[in-house]
Amino acid sequence: MTDTQQTHTAPAVDRTAAERELLAKVPTGLLVDGAWRPAADGATFPVVDPATGETLLEIADATPDDGVAALDAADAAKRSWATTPPRERAEILRRAFDLLQERRADFALLMTLEMGKPLAEANGEVTYGGEFLRWFSEEAVRIGGSYGTNPEGSGRAIVSHKPVGPAFLITPWNFPLAMATRKIAPALAAGCTVVVKPAELTPLTTLLFAELLRDAGVPAGVVNVVPTTHAGALSEPIIADPRLRKLSFTGSTPVGRTLLAQAAQNVLRTSMELGGNAPFLVFADADLDLAVEGALAAKFRNTGQACTAANRFLVHEDVAEEFARRLTSRVEGMTVGRGTQDGVAIGPLIDQRAIDKAHRLVSDALDRGATFRTGGHPVDGPGTFYAPTVITDVQPGSDLLRDEIFGPVLAIRTFSTEDEAIAAANDTEYGLVGYAFTEDPARGQRLMEQLETGMLGLNTGVVSNASAPFGGVKQSGLGREGGGEGIAEYLETMYTLTPDPFGRTKGTQR
Repeated sequence: MTDTQQTHTAPAVDRTAAERELLAKVPTGLLVDGAWRPAADGATFPVVDPATGETLLEIADATPDDGVAALDAADAAKRSWATTPPRERAEILRRAFDLLQERRADFALLMTLEMGKPLAEANGEVTYGGEFLRWFSEEAVRIGGSYGTNPEGSGRAIVSHKPVGPAFLITPWNFPLAMATRKIAPALAAGCTVVVKPAELTPLTTLLFAELLRDAGVPAGVVNVVPTTHAGALSEPIIADPRLRKLSFTGSTPVGRTLLAQAAQNVLRTSMELGGNAPFLVFADADLDLAVEGALAAKFRNTGQACTAANRFLVHEDVAEEFARRLTSRVEGMTVGRGTQDGVAIGPLIDQRAIDKAHRLVSDALDRGATFRTGGHPVDGPGTFYAPTVITDVQPGSDLLRDEIFGPVLAIRTFSTEDEAIAAANDTEYGLVGYAFTEDPARGQRLMEQLETGMLGLNTGVVSNASAPFGGVKQSGLGREGGGEGIAEYLETMYTLTPDPFGRTKGTQR
């Protein structure tokens, strides 16, 4: 698998003054009850820059006892935060939004350093992540209810909503700011206190964001942060504790299944945003220029490391060759390198395991008869880089049609009919998001009704928005984040019946 070699320049890093100054701002402890502290046993672990392999910082490695201490703090603060006026909670979230805009350069650079994404994309994540703070600051004051006469006329039914209680939020490594704000903001808006376990690979952004929340006025104990290299050991006693009432997790489906089994013991409210296998359908009547732009956004954003990334490109046989030709030309022009460098489109994958997985999936597809177009190899040099790749004529049974790629690999297979395309798109245990390009409005409507997915990008390659419900069906998860549905995940519904205020009794009630 060779082509015109894509290389990158990533010499031994001499950190810029801005990078050194930024890293000095990042807390390296655990945030428990409003204070930064070391781990109970004093242990630390390194956070590594995937573009260079160099350690950025050593941070506290939380123990299970630290996790329980964080839950202690969240439980102690739950009543005062739940009874804080919604307007006050809203203003705190709005201040957090404003502070994030002021400090956006710091957050963008920190995400690029610890996760590797190009700086332009990191700036986009600051915008996207910030919108959850602004959106839920507005939703905090709109938590409603209802009042009405029961059908018998013998009483009045009042439906109210109140915070579910302390929440345990487990975030992934690939969008370290947006996944934190997408969980923390609705929880705080609803009146819930939280314990946050950021991903081991990219915890620095969450730590810096927690400090921002303190600056915004979040009271002690309301937000607690416990990074760890022992996720299972830390999570298990928290989930088993009856004081915990909500679990929200973004990550792989196998881990989600384990957490659901643990959550079942205390019948916890759960939100699960799990794996994906997104189809990207291109019909014969599609605007190919639009479809190519959509494909580049849906596949290569975040170097393909997104649960919303298009995984299977299903293209009508009449336009497949032209679509592949245009895409390959664009992909061959992509620059691979450190995200801090100008013009970089493809940053590193998060670690060596990600490189090995991408290469295994590409090799399997080629061994089964797929056609190589470009890329298909790790990139020489420091860091964990993989060349952006296009392969076509992918055969049924190829592993990458079943497994989530999570890398810059675009794989195309063809179809002949609409029914065939829909059947192929639905042929997966997952159902997070799909994409479809067609100029036929009726076909678009049929796809909305027949595709088994929680979200659909129709003639667009980007669907995420803070004002919209994000989530999937089948084994892609439970619940929704964002939109009006997002705050409902952190609220319990209570029904109260009061007697008829006029003293009348009608009908039968029980």
